[in-house]
Amino acid sequence: MNDSVSRVCAVAVCAALIAVVPGCTASTRTDSASSYLMVDSFLAASGVKPDTFGGSLASDVLTYVKKDVGGVQVLVPTVFEDAAQATFRLGMKDPGTGTTPTAPSSANYITLTQYHVNFLRSDGRNTAGVDVPHPFDGAITLTVGASTAVTSITLVRLQAKSESPLKALVGGNGSFAIATVAEVTFYGKDQAGRQVSVVARISVNFADWGDPS
Repeated sequence: MNDSVSRVCAVAVCAALIAVVPGCTASTRTDSASSYLMVDSFLAASGVKPDTFGGSLASDVLTYVKKDVGGVQVLVPTVFEDAAQATFRLGMKDPGTGTTPTAPSSANYITLTQYHVNFLRSDGRNTAGVDVPHPFDGAITLTVGASTAVTSITLVRLQAKSESPLKALVGGNGSFAIATVAEVTFYGKDQAGRQVSVVARISVNFADWGDPS
């Protein structure tokens, strides 16, 4: 009788250990990074005013720029790329070092290497090259560590403004516009090689806007 009770107790203890151990080691078995990225801000600037960043973008598909040609001032049709500026901050999934448990160590730093831009419309008409500009990928190199980090990227490419559907807006004088949301996904790895990504979004309205004087 005592042997039976002992065997039951042993089985119960083993079951309890099995139930506890996976919970304790889950973080070591997962492939997710120990840190993650937050986008503190995501701003954009028209190519016409590349130093003026704001929370949305009025993207001009064609701009007439005054130039001196042979002593005569003429208006030259010009296409500009539009840029975006992202500010990143690091967050910790697990405690850091013993002395600074909430601060990342260099092993937790995340290096961004690539971004992907995709344009979306609220009406659901999202065919690339017909309703919205084509999505594209770009390369960056930025390491986010103990302090915030800032990078600039191309948000609207030159070729997008000479392709459908944006080229159809030329000559509209702002009467016709395509309203989109630019969804930008940033990709990188922590220093152990584990994949990390974060998404930022901004409103982008395309038109042949009035040119600055």
